[in-house]
Amino acid sequence: MLRRLYDWTLAKAAHRHAGAWLALFAFVEASFFPIPPHPLLGLMCLADPKRAVRFAAIATLGSVAGGLLGYAIGHFLFASIGAQLLSLLHLSHSFPYAACQLRANAFYLIIGKGVTPIPFKLVTITAGFVGVPIATFVVASLISRSISFMIVGVLFRLFGAPIKAFIDRYLIWVTLGFVALVIGGFVAVSLLTGHHTGVIDACSGAAMPAISAAAPAA
Repeated sequence: MLRRLYDWTLAKAAHRHAGAWLALFAFVEASFFPIPPHPLLGLMCLADPKRAVRFAAIATLGSVAGGLLGYAIGHFLFASIGAQLLSLLHLSHSFPYAACQLRANAFYLIIGKGVTPIPFKLVTITAGFVGVPIATFVVASLISRSISFMIVGVLFRLFGAPIKAFIDRYLIWVTLGFVALVIGGFVAVSLLTGHHTGVIDACSGAAMPAISAAAPAA
């Protein structure tokens, strides 16, 4: 059953409309959707390693475009939509800390997000709320998302055939390892966004900003 599901998924990942679906997933994940596009990107790269870098570029641009939607929600609609969205995604407790950090050092924090499991939507909505300059946000997001997706694309472009051969041979073990990574990722997100690391900094005691007034102008 697992083998049939694997073969079916690879066939769908190689479909001519798969790139559009990848762009859509990357777009919505950057603003409100809880599931990251990396699994779909990985499957598409696995199905067609020669186009892996192209797929990574699609995911990058789609994510940055979606980040602009998240930014707009945080900047113009935080009180009516943004706050409720963060609550639904269980990110409200992380928002004050993220807002404090972004006010202090937005450019490098957004770039650093590219190598962490912190949800990008938390960064985009918060950046809009605190009024990060739009040019700073776009440039930093391009770098951040490139780090996150291009690593996948380049690795599959260079080593796609051996990776596929390994997965074909050890599918069950690879699946179990992937599940373990997903669980570990959720634990990491909980630790990083919940600030249970024991490290105290200037933003550790940040409180929820007032949201009745309009967000600061960019």
